[in-house]
Amino acid sequence: MSSRELRAAFAAAAADGRAALVPYLVCGRPDATGTAELVRQAAAAGADIVELGVPFSDPLADGETIRNATRRALDGGMTVAGCLEVVRLVRAAGETVPIVLMGYINPLAAYGLERFCDDAAASGVDGLIVPDMPLEESGELLAHATRTGLGMTFLVTPVTGDARITQLAAASTGFLYCVATTGTTGARDDVDPRTVDLLDRVRGLAGDTPFAVGFGVSTPAHVAALAPHAGGVIVGSALVALIERDAAAFPARVGELVAMATRARRGLAVDAASMWP
Repeated sequence: MSSRELRAAFAAAAADGRAALVPYLVCGRPDATGTAELVRQAAAAGADIVELGVPFSDPLADGETIRNATRRALDGGMTVAGCLEVVRLVRAAGETVPIVLMGYINPLAAYGLERFCDDAAASGVDGLIVPDMPLEESGELLAHATRTGLGMTFLVTPVTGDARITQLAAASTGFLYCVATTGTTGARDDVDPRTVDLLDRVRGLAGDTPFAVGFGVSTPAHVAALAPHAGGVIVGSALVALIERDAAAFPARVGELVAMATRARRGLAVDAASMWP
């Protein structure tokens, strides 16, 4: 598995006339084997890529829902090494869906960046997102990720300038992450009107780097509004909350989001309000 798998997933979705659907899961919820099963369920329901969050005690970019799930995962003993073991479980079961790890730099640095990239690649991870690591400080991690074939993903926001978008897109060997709104992750009622502008700018500036939109994308209505403008849509907090209260409903919810992203991208009529709040 490698960065090539990430790009291939975006290319396959585009060739099929749809936006890639990327569900986010907190690694360790409900537990290690439960997370591995959720990854398999997501893939079976049509997810193109799965993003796994590495639990950290101070997740600055995350809102209350993910913070609470992260705290429970840490209380349950989940670690960086444990997250890699979850990926090994997924691969051992024969699942090939591309997997991206989202983790903050402190626990990765404590693990050792060289060792982490070696072990992540060996476990079957395809890419990395480190939201609190600016490009200018990414040299060591980027070098090890490149050496081991892991795709690096950098983030842009609605206030990122065009020159910076071009720079970050060029550095993103996995895909470019477009933050739908400033602030932390979490469910929101409406799509920030600046988000579509960001996506349209990125489309013109990113070259052949695929891009996905996330942070605050939490309902079918959000997916319907954003899928026509993005290569992929990342849904996190809403699915994390669902898993915490009713994990059995997760596969159907992912399937609904895949269908919504497909219909919206193809310009077909959608009825987001009739699906789920």
